[in-house]
This record gives sequence, C-alpha cells and structure tokens, in this order.
Amino acid sequence: MAKRRYQQPVADGVQEARRAFQLANDALSKLDALNAGRIADALNCIAETDGKIVVFGLGKSGLVGAKIAATLASLGTPAINVHPTDALHGDIGLLASADIALIISRSGETDEMLALLPIIRGVGARIICITAKPESTLAKASAVCLLLPDVSEAGHLDMAPTTSAVATLAIGDALAVALCRLNGFTQADYAKLHPAGALGKRMTLLVSDLMATGDANPTVRPSDGLPEVIKTLTDKALGGVSVIDENKWLLGIITDGDLRRAISRGVDFVRAQASDIMTKNPITVRASMAAYDALTLMENRPSQISVLSVVDDDRHCVGMLRLHDLVRAGL
Repeated sequence: MAKRRYQQPVADGVQEARRAFQLANDALSKLDALNAGRIADALNCIAETDGKIVVFGLGKSGLVGAKIAATLASLGTPAINVHPTDALHGDIGLLASADIALIISRSGETDEMLALLPIIRGVGARIICITAKPESTLAKASAVCLLLPDVSEAGHLDMAPTTSAVATLAIGDALAVALCRLNGFTQADYAKLHPAGALGKRMTLLVSDLMATGDANPTVRPSDGLPEVIKTLTDKALGGVSVIDENKWLLGIITDGDLRRAISRGVDFVRAQASDIMTKNPITVRASMAAYDALTLMENRPSQISVLSVVDDDRHCVGMLRLHDLVRAGL
C-alpha cells in the first residue's frame, strides 16, 4: 500500500495544530464578555414561547446546528434541525408561531438564510441568531443576537469554519444547559430520554424487567428430595431454586453452590430433603425494585450472591433474578 507523502515536514503540521488549539481557546475566552446580557435576553425570549426551537444552518454551521438541536432535545428542550434549502422547499411547515427559529450564520448575510426571514416573519416565530456581525441583515431581523468573536479560522487558508464552529457549538451548549437548569430537568428526566444508555438503564430498569417468572421460575417444595432439586436446577438453569410451601410462601433458597457443599459434607443423598440443605430466610428483592439496586445488593455482600428470590409484600415467591442477567443488561 502506498504511503501518504506530505509536502511539508510533520513539525509544520504540529505547529498548525497547536495554533488551532490556541485560536479556539482565544475564541472561547471572548464569548462571555461578548454575550453579556445577551444570553439572558435569549432565555427570556424562549420563555415567552411554548413551542420548540428550530435550528437553521448551512454547510458546517448546519452540522453544528444539528448537534445543538440534539443537545437541546436530550436536555429537555424540544428542538429540531432543519436544512435551510429543505425549509425553502416545504420543511418550513415544521415551524409554528410558538416556536423559536435559531439561525446560525457567521456573516449574517448568507443568501439562503436571508430568504428564510420573510417566511419566518409570516409564520410569526421569533428569531434568535448566532453571528459574528451584529450589524448584519440577519442580526437586525432577530429578536436576540448571540455574538461570535470575529477571529481567524484555523489553518493557513483561514477559510474553513473551524474556530467559528467551536465558538458556535459553545454558544449552543451554553443555551442547552441553561435551559436544562431553568426547566428543572433532573437526572431521572435525562434517564427517561436515554433509556439505552447506562444511566437510563440504571434508573428505569426494574427487577420485574429481568427476573424469571411463571414456568421459568425454579421452585421446589421443602419435602422434595435431592434428585428433584438437581432436576429443577438443571432444567431451569438459573443457578438456584426457591423453596416454597403450598401457598408459594418463600422458605429458603438452594443454589448450585449449596448443593455442591452439601454433597462434599457427605449429605445422605437418598434421604435428604430440600429443607435440609436450603438457606433459610434468604435475602430477597421486590419486583418493583430498581434492577441497579438489586445488582448493588448482590455485589456488595461479603460473599457475592449470584441469584435472588423475588417476593411480593406477603413474601410469596414470584420470580428469580440472576446476577448474569443484570450484567448482560448493561448495568
């Protein structure tokens, strides 16, 4: 495979990269002073509506806008990103009078953005813009103007949106976290919007979602012999069986380990019953318990527990929970 051949020494590239870091750092350091009072104006503008935030950006600004919209939505503020060309060909129908149009344009004079202005005014939505030009057409048409520092872009060409993209993203993130705080958005709310993530699973998955129930729930009677215990352990393959009475009330639990230890002690295999080798009054969980709390309970014991009987408020056995299933669920 042919190797890439650079036209300049790698050291020159490293120097350019370091300058990019410095430009981004300089731009970010100016945002607070540039937007003194403007963030509050934007938040008050948003507070006067009960709709969503519709983000418009073209090119790299559009990609940054998509991330801003995604962050807003993930932190509890309904938002969507719309490409301005698509908006001009029908997608502007997504915008309602109760919405905020968040328009990103460094120059404030992008043709596609200016073409949107009369349409947005016709809808009755308010505009918040992100631009480096406070005297631009876009800025003058906006209810609130959030300012980008007018700095150089990274790289010797000073053309590709780099420094400005970093600053734009920072403004969007600042808005998103400010609204998150003002809306009283909680960790539990975040988990509901991210059910597939680790936090979401920890806060939303219950023992009832993972436990074995019905025919899959391994149970034996206290008078059952060891052959029946072994058969149930083997058939259900959960690593344990609950010992219950005729009313399904939990009396004890027998794990694979309990059975091995009993045999190693020389238990009378022919005469012994389940009640002879079970652990009486075992630790249990409720079906309504958070699965993550059950995992913590199992892992934090002096001797780690691999299975738990699940009981209701009257201690009737309703299922069995395995450590393996908790771990497999991503907890």
